[in-house]
Amino acid sequence: MLLLAAAGAAFCARTDIVEGNLASNVKVLIYDDLECGDCARFRQMLDEKLLPKYGSRVAFIHRDFPLPKHEWARDAAMAARWVAEQSTQLGVTFRRELLAEQNNVSQQNLKRWLTEFAARNHLDQKGILDSLSDQRLATLVDQDRQSAAARGVTRTPTVYVGGISFVENIIYDDLARAIDEALAPPQ
Repeated sequence: MLLLAAAGAAFCARTDIVEGNLASNVKVLIYDDLECGDCARFRQMLDEKLLPKYGSRVAFIHRDFPLPKHEWARDAAMAARWVAEQSTQLGVTFRRELLAEQNNVSQQNLKRWLTEFAARNHLDQKGILDSLSDQRLATLVDQDRQSAAARGVTRTPTVYVGGISFVENIIYDDLARAIDEALAPPQ
């Protein structure tokens, strides 16, 4: 299950992409960069292990933190926002596919990749390209970056479970233990 978070939902911004159970009291906050290799590995862990085990009980909240050293990450984040506004399902699909294919994407071919994604998913090809210069989308991405920086985020992925952070090379067992502890009934 995936949802675009509704306004007023605890811990979720109106524009967040949320996978799993939005109503859960346990929120896993993920700051990622769509050009980041460690983020691609985390996405694989999310798909293969975390969502199958915890998807019905935990909200996995995605926020953008494009790193300045990555030349096309900010544009990709803006396009991802646009896609998510068209379809929450495709918003997750976009992130999943781009992270999986990031080694084949560059600043020079990003627009081609975006139009091909739009075409195969029946989205407006001009719309996805226009997203790259949409100031509203840029502001949303910048707001995520600012909130991350205020939390001390400097690297990606950075994942929070409650007050515990996991950074870059995230070990599944450590993250699963933190989620299990957050899910445990109070004693």
